[in-house]
Amino acid sequence: MGSKKRSSWSKQKAEFAAGLDDFSGMDDIFAREEAHRERASADHEAARRRKACESKNRYASRAEAEENLAWCEHNGKRGLSVYQCPYCDGWHLTSHPWDE
Repeated sequence: MGSKKRSSWSKQKAEFAAGLDDFSGMDDIFAREEAHRERASADHEAARRRKACESKNRYASRAEAEENLAWCEHNGKRGLSVYQCPYCDGWHLTSHPWDE
């Protein structure tokens, strides 16, 4: 336990304040963390785009996508739906429910 003398307390306070100078690099740590989060967010968005758009067949119109949907159902693939892609504005098929 530290001393209760006022002079001792002032000395400890001064040492503590001087030690804070060692944390001047904290700004750099926060900047690196923010940059890391931005990269992670960009990577996540790229993965979503790959999954939702780039890995699928793109159809120029809804009619073309629905024609392909009918062909798939005729050949035994059920449960598909058509949606307009928010990335490319083309049309894709999905097996997940899609709210229109």
